[in-house]
Amino acid sequence: MADAARPIDLTGRQTAAQRRPIRWGRILIYALLILGLIQAVFPFLWMLSASFMSLAEVTFGYLLPSELRFQNYVSAWEQANFSQFMWNSIRITIITLIGQMLVCIPAAYAFARMKFFGRNVLFGIMLSTLMIPEVATFIPNYLTVIWIGRLSDNLIGLPWLNNWPALTIPFMASAFTIFLLRQFFVQLPDELWDAARIDGAGHVRYLTSVVIPLSKAPIMTSITFAFIGAWNALLWPLMVTQTDAWRPVAVGLTKFVSTDAPNELHLQMAAGVMMIIPILIMYFFTQRQFTEGIASSGLKG
Repeated sequence: MADAARPIDLTGRQTAAQRRPIRWGRILIYALLILGLIQAVFPFLWMLSASFMSLAEVTFGYLLPSELRFQNYVSAWEQANFSQFMWNSIRITIITLIGQMLVCIPAAYAFARMKFFGRNVLFGIMLSTLMIPEVATFIPNYLTVIWIGRLSDNLIGLPWLNNWPALTIPFMASAFTIFLLRQFFVQLPDELWDAARIDGAGHVRYLTSVVIPLSKAPIMTSITFAFIGAWNALLWPLMVTQTDAWRPVAVGLTKFVSTDAPNELHLQMAAGVMMIIPILIMYFFTQRQFTEGIASSGLKG
């Protein structure tokens, strides 16, 4: 009876006054998000499209190629010597990831689960290093690498400059990675530690058997960030290397753009696409863990 009392128009529907109001705020938010998405995605899509164009099409600002020229990728790969630079980046990235996990996971566990004198002070000092611009630390780090490299060369015959130690070891103790993992480790229930202690486990066994298996999401998030940082490194490799023997792909791309093919924009776009493909593949396989790690590590919003 109540439904029959409602005002009905000729089509049998409710009047416009009873329809849900238009939420202009939500429409504005979606419009801004779509605008931001276009702004973020368009440069990449144009780079991908330009990598298949001819030089004339890129020069005149075409949005789509008249035909797909896969030869651009072959030419860019050969002219830029990308096989060597890619292999260098793969080695540097793997060494950096392994070293960073071996250093940062125990350090984060110590800050989160172990009680020792000056823990909060040391953690605060470590966090304060995140406020220092990276460029400001290049010269001190470079001088440190020179001194340690000479000592290493004299003692064990392993020079650091123009070699993998200078490109990897300074980045194995990442303050951001330690902070990210510590934020997750500190949220683990104390009952897990009590149960492990009853079974006779110490900190090492508890870390390897309980904490790490429960922390796959933040660990994969840390690996993703470390992978991107190592793969995109440019300024530091330029400082500590003088030859192409260990220079990463970012340096190779810069050399290709500025020296080898300064006017061949279509080949530059092809080289840029080849450089970012490993990052896209990495994120494709870790996106779920990446999202869960950010959401569960106290870095939301």
